[in-house]
Amino acid sequence: MKKFTLSIMFAVGILALGNIAASAQMNSENPMVGGAAMFKTKDIIDNAVNSANHTTLVAAVKAAGLVETLKGKGPFTVFAPVNSAFAALPAGTVDMLLKPENKATLVKILTYHVVAGNMDSKAIAKAIKKGGGKAAFTTASGGTLWASMSGSDLILTDEKGGTSKVTIADVRQSNGVIHVVDTIVMPN
Repeated sequence: MKKFTLSIMFAVGILALGNIAASAQMNSENPMVGGAAMFKTKDIIDNAVNSANHTTLVAAVKAAGLVETLKGKGPFTVFAPVNSAFAALPAGTVDMLLKPENKATLVKILTYHVVAGNMDSKAIAKAIKKGGGKAAFTTASGGTLWASMSGSDLILTDEKGGTSKVTIADVRQSNGVIHVVDTIVMPN
């Protein structure tokens, strides 16, 4: 009975992830993120700079010296935190991270949000199914990030046990895909 219940829960989760993908697919020409159209002919940086919801992320990427990397060929899968995710960090954290002397820490945090490859929601769902309900991904920082389903939500779990929800999936770019997330994930 447990196996059957787990199978049903997993199937519902996969269907929900498929619905997220279908919704993104309907807007696949130029999905809106942060009030701006995201063009799949532009790279991750050229799209992100137009999103009003990602101004802090863009400032952090610039401070970390990662602009050229994320404009590169890729492909990259980026779990892109919104401004409110940065604002939820303890007071002063963002200002501290943007200082030149903290560049290595900032790079580690930002690259923890990046996975090599083009991991759209279908690929993530397949990995979750293969992993029996949880998929582990090695991030560009060398850490591990886990993906799972909670009802219809795609959830990321970081190395410290913190979680983040994908709020917009499958924003295709010329050099990868962005999944918008509501919380910063943190490496060990």
